[in-house]
Amino acid sequence: MKKKDELPIYYPLFLNIRGRRCVVVGGGQVARRKVMTLLEHGAKVEVISPNLCSELGQLAESGEIDALMREYRDGDLQGTLITIAATDDRNTNLAVAKEARAKAILVNVVDDAESSDFIAPSYIRRGDVTIAISTSGRSPALARKIRTRLERDFGDEYAALAWLLSEVRTEVKQQGIKVNGDAWQEALDLDLLMNLLREEGNEKAKELLLSNLKGQQK
Repeated sequence: MKKKDELPIYYPLFLNIRGRRCVVVGGGQVARRKVMTLLEHGAKVEVISPNLCSELGQLAESGEIDALMREYRDGDLQGTLITIAATDDRNTNLAVAKEARAKAILVNVVDDAESSDFIAPSYIRRGDVTIAISTSGRSPALARKIRTRLERDFGDEYAALAWLLSEVRTEVKQQGIKVNGDAWQEALDLDLLMNLLREEGNEKAKELLLSNLKGQQK
């Protein structure tokens, strides 16, 4: 029998929502935070609420989001990739979750993990490098604390390193050099590569990495 306080084991996933319709039900500050994150990731956002906070109102006026200025109705989620229920009315939130589940739409009900298909992790981003932290809903404060610590350890050079590795990966393929995953790990001297990027630039770091990869073939 499942224990009452047993939380699900979440499957980590990075989801491409660019250009996809995502609905946020609610118009307050919590909804605003959810909307801003969706916009940051390129979603086509629609907000459903009879009232909007000033920030959401400005986004609607500028055309950055679509807004239905009324209460949520069954059927509003048609064609939606993900939905976030962020009202202060539990019954409305549960109705949103019910429709989403019936239509196989991923849903998050704010502060109600039991009614949600997913939770939004705390995360940091450095260019194409994203690190997400979750405590499975046990302690958002701890997730935020870990994120703050990681922000100090992972600087913007990691964004540059990701671009460098992409370039080297392309060159390796063009040169017909076959390198397996273990060889890449051996060649990635992160501390040395970071120092070269900071002090001598991209080309020196690239030369070192290519040399390390070729050395793995011997």
